Amino acid sequence: MENTQYTDLQDAISKMILSASGWRCVFADSGDEEDATPLIDSAHITISQAIAAVYADYMTTAQAKKIVVGIDARPTGPLIAREIIKVLLTKGFEVEFPGIIAAPEIMAYSHKVDGFIYISASHNPIGHNGIKFGKNDGGVIPGSEAAILADAFRAFCKNEDAPQKAAALAEACPKEAYESVLQNASAVKEKTLATYRAFTQEVISGTACEEKQKKLFDEIRDSIKKTPLSIVCDMNGSARTVSIDKSFFAESGIGFFALSNEAGHITHAIIPEPENLVHCAREMEGLQAGQGKTAAGKHPECILGYMPDCDGDRGNIVFWNDRTNKAEVLKAQEVFAVSVMSELAYLAYTGKTGTDSKIAVAVNDPTSMRIEEIADAFGALVGRAEVGEANVVNKARELRAQGYEVRILGEGSNGGNITHPAAVRDPLNSLFALIKLLVIKDSVLADGTIKKGLFHEWCSRSGHENDYKDNFTLADVMATLPEYTTTGVSEKRAVLKIKTKDHSILKKAYQEVFEKEWSEKKEELKEKYGIYSYTAISNNGTKETVDIKDYSVSKKGGLKILFKNESGKPISYIWMRGSGTEPVFRVLCDVKGNNPKTEAELLEWHSKMIAQADS
Repeated sequence: MENTQYTDLQDAISKMILSASGWRCVFADSGDEEDATPLIDSAHITISQAIAAVYADYMTTAQAKKIVVGIDARPTGPLIAREIIKVLLTKGFEVEFPGIIAAPEIMAYSHKVDGFIYISASHNPIGHNGIKFGKNDGGVIPGSEAAILADAFRAFCKNEDAPQKAAALAEACPKEAYESVLQNASAVKEKTLATYRAFTQEVISGTACEEKQKKLFDEIRDSIKKTPLSIVCDMNGSARTVSIDKSFFAESGIGFFALSNEAGHITHAIIPEPENLVHCAREMEGLQAGQGKTAAGKHPECILGYMPDCDGDRGNIVFWNDRTNKAEVLKAQEVFAVSVMSELAYLAYTGKTGTDSKIAVAVNDPTSMRIEEIADAFGALVGRAEVGEANVVNKARELRAQGYEVRILGEGSNGGNITHPAAVRDPLNSLFALIKLLVIKDSVLADGTIKKGLFHEWCSRSGHENDYKDNFTLADVMATLPEYTTTGVSEKRAVLKIKTKDHSILKKAYQEVFEKEWSEKKEELKEKYGIYSYTAISNNGTKETVDIKDYSVSKKGGLKILFKNESGKPISYIWMRGSGTEPVFRVLCDVKGNNPKTEAELLEWHSKMIAQADS
């Protein structure tokens, strides 16, 4: 007789993605990724129980005792959490459950416990859900550890009695123990909010010294009293609706207007890309004109906005462009670039530069080369890692072990920056990078000398001294960024469907196609694009290997062809990598200057070569 429970479980697992960035699949009972049902089927109940079982065994070896479990605002979160909490209690762990909580909030709180399980599918559609695992260092576990967990999970579920074994663990949980966890949720939430607020103050100020923190926030408040500043947020029902955003901005003297500010009230697509940031932009324009939904009257001080994804760790930016009198969406690469510029300038402002200390920035491999130009202005090194938040965080840790100060890191390709000591993206940190840039201006010291503000510091170092003025706006700031044309990761042309499952085989075939094309077209490439030579680079985990001769060594990692001009300086690149969280192959092109035609043509050439290699 067929074991349908086991068969259904195997079918569900075959559709899961188990990556270092998180485990994800469609949990909605119907199997429809757009279904907002809170129900999950029996196979996904078993998966939830199995996840808790293998994580419990993993943490037992680390002698852990207390685990915090949190959910984002997705409808399936409570049922998944129920099963996970029960199994953890059966396994002997003390469990804290704050309910809906933003990813940066639970990760800040993880320092107070032994580990965390966070139930979220980040920016994926509403019917999806997933899991992120961590210990107590404020970030997700590294790829090597995640692989151990994934293997243990597959091994657990491979046994034909897995559904019964998982169910028995959940059923063995004492009812009163589970109910106690739920009854204590409000008290735990108060603790997570307090911890996150204190941690955010440390991250933004760059110091654990409360006196120095106060000095910075006093400076921000004093500046905003003179020049008011407000922010509009399209919460889109995310976990940030119940986080510190509104109160934290208010404490800093900053106005705050929120759309869709009820947890779970998700009104449009979750991914915070330009097509979904239009709601925030429209409200900003409405507030500027006195026609806003969130407040009466005109609010010309409303110049910044953001929209978080469902777990609230990513929030791309909208700003008021006083040159066009419109609310405009900053591209992901621009958000990261201006954040890096601000934080490196903040290091200089606090007395640290690359000339007197080792400073570095850690980024993923498809981050635009504009980061190197920004880093060079401050004497900072750029270290690159494979796509994946865990890879970039671990790259930063490696650089710190080598004596570098890594104030800021992140994945420029999706706009999320991570500001140390945080180990996860946080829109508050991106926003305060911009706020510090706008409000920390030139000041006169006691001896009469001028201490440059952050933007002035950047202008002086980057050859834009003549572009500086005291009454600058964010549009003026953006105009000084190194200019590059880069493919957006959410664009249709940035995603390819491929048949070849072994990425090493595909990349080896791509190498043959590329080298043939190069031989035939190198004169045309010189004449048309100024490309004289190239270097192939692979990024696997935290390791970057330059000038590889066998493209297959990049395996499932990133493969980049870096193009150089006659002087041997990088001027563009094409890049490829299979997604670790979605069944797609991503491609990207980065070109120095305002060159959309070149970017489009190089990306199309790149895509055609991949298609030929895949045939």
